Order: sequence, then C-alpha cells, then structure tokens
Amino acid sequence: MNTSLSLGKRRFLHVEVRHVPALQSIVWLRGGWEDLRQMEGSSLAHGVIISIIGAVLLMLGSTHPYLIAAAVTGYLLVGPIMTTGVCELSRRRAAREPRGFDESLEAVTRNPDALMQFGGILALIAIVWFIASTVLLQSILGIHVPSLAVALWGGAGDFASTREVIAYFSSGALFAVTVFVLSVVAVPLIIDRHATAAEAMWASVKACLYNIPAMIVWAALIVALTALGFATLLLGMIVVAPLLGHATWHAYRDLVG
Repeated sequence: MNTSLSLGKRRFLHVEVRHVPALQSIVWLRGGWEDLRQMEGSSLAHGVIISIIGAVLLMLGSTHPYLIAAAVTGYLLVGPIMTTGVCELSRRRAAREPRGFDESLEAVTRNPDALMQFGGILALIAIVWFIASTVLLQSILGIHVPSLAVALWGGAGDFASTREVIAYFSSGALFAVTVFVLSVVAVPLIIDRHATAAEAMWASVKACLYNIPAMIVWAALIVALTALGFATLLLGMIVVAPLLGHATWHAYRDLVG
C-alpha cells in the first residue's frame, strides 16, 4: 500500500477563467434579481445591515463635506467583503442547501482566515487611499483638509467647494479600480472553493484581464446602481447591496471554470 504525505505549503489553486460576452453582466443582474426574489427576507436583511453601516459612517462624517466624501469612498472600497453573506445565500441556493439568514452567516466559518485576510487587504487599501488623497489635496491641489476639531465638532465657516469634492472623489478612482479588479470573483471563490486571499485576488485579476469589455460594463453598472442607492439616502441600498452580492455569485459561476 502506497502512502502519500503532503508537507509544507499547499499548492497554489489554479482556476480556469472563461471569456464572456461584453453584456454578460446583464445576465448576472437577472440571476441576482431572481435570487433576491427567492430569498427575499434573508437577502434584504443583509441589505438593511449594509445600509445601517453606511448610515453610521455618513453620520460620523456629517460635520464636514470632506469627511462625508471620505466616508462614502471608504465604504465603497470595503464594500465587496460586506456582501459575503449574500454570496453564501446564492451558493446555497445553487447547491439546494438551507438558505435562511442564520445559514448565510456560516459563510464566515467556511474559510475565515482567507476572508479575514481579504477584508484586511481592502481595509489597508482604504487607509492608503485616505492618506494619499490627503497628501494630494494639501500638497498638490492646495485644498484645505479639516482639522481634528472640525472633524469632531464641525465648523460653520468650513465648506467644501464643488472643485474640492470632485477632486477628492477623483483621487479615489484609481483605488476603486484596484479594489474592483481584485474582488470581481474573490469572495465567491473564497467561500465556494476555500481559496486563499491571494488565490482569489489573482483569479479576479485574470478574470478582468481576459474580459475587459465585460468588466467595463459590469463596473459601470455597479457604479450606477450604487449611486442610485446613495441618492435615495441609502434606502435603495437595502435592495442594491444584496442584488449586487447575488449578481457577483453569478459572475463567478460564469467567469471561473
């Protein structure tokens, strides 16, 4: 009888990435909407939680337009990790497993180390963006960043011009693109195939490089729907967040072999 022992690090998970049509993201949204209809209560519960988190961040930053912009952008940069439970619901529906809200929370226990690492990387990107954007505004554009006192208590005379707000959001565009490229299929791959954070992010990069037209359309749809969610004072995010989370699962099923 032959016995094989595997010592040291596990082998890197290589995944097959498929090419998809440019407008395939419309199919993903349709699949996400069907998941949302089938698991309405559980999905919307996640939407409520995500919306509350966003509302808290906006309230904390409400003392100055600069801080509101910071809260919104930071919220978006770590957004992919917040849809983990929704992706788990779609995975369970596809596998015909129980799919209540409690079961969706089991996603955290399926591959906790990778999820924590991936969430930490997104948080690090958000922190780097915050520091870099502050340097950009102050040193290059000469835009005033509020002091700690203003951040805590506000200031009646401190207002941000349209130019300042546009400059601030624009400074986060590169980081937003980075997060998108790293997270297209990351969360579903982590919870479905127990990939490490590095494996999941590399698969996401490959999926983007192999499907640039489809990714441009998908990114545009995400931006449009997210903007709609914020335009409704985050009430729309109750539906938008789980819809995008479910659609992400369908994107993963199409993009990853």
